[in-house]
Amino acid sequence: MIGRLSARLEEALAPFAHAAQRLQTIPGISQRTAETVVAEVGTKMEQFPTADHLASWAGMSPGNNESAGQRRTGKTCRGSRWLRTTLVQAAWAASHTKGTYLAAQYRRLAARRGKKRALVAVGHTILVIAYHVLKDGTVYQELGGDFFERLDPERLTHSLVRRLEKLGHEVTLKPKEGAA
Repeated sequence: MIGRLSARLEEALAPFAHAAQRLQTIPGISQRTAETVVAEVGTKMEQFPTADHLASWAGMSPGNNESAGQRRTGKTCRGSRWLRTTLVQAAWAASHTKGTYLAAQYRRLAARRGKKRALVAVGHTILVIAYHVLKDGTVYQELGGDFFERLDPERLTHSLVRRLEKLGHEVTLKPKEGAA
């Protein structure tokens, strides 16, 4: 029965196979995940003016309940529960890949916000990447696991110095000769 359903599913998604293959270049996206994204969202992104509109429709955007300057909750809004579940599972798979941007983003967010919130945030990022992959007709270009370190090396240096000082070390920075 599973074989018959898989064959029927492949037959129905045959016109969208190229889009599903492009989606599979994103870390954490398997064939079934790509098929689910294509089935739920489609391949034509003209209906969503921006990636944020798609994320909001899917229920992957953080809420903003604020009144008189007081932030109350950041719960995500309602959306497609199948797409949302699939994206969180893809985020979990992406968080376990080595040397990828999505894994680095997960580790960075999980340390501050917790594992579950980090998974939803990485799922949101995967959906934004999928939007651009489908809209532009390109494949995913990996930024690398050290993207955040390359983004602001001075911030990383200060962070590491603070950590060493917290452990009881006295740190003196001396620039390496010949380094720019």
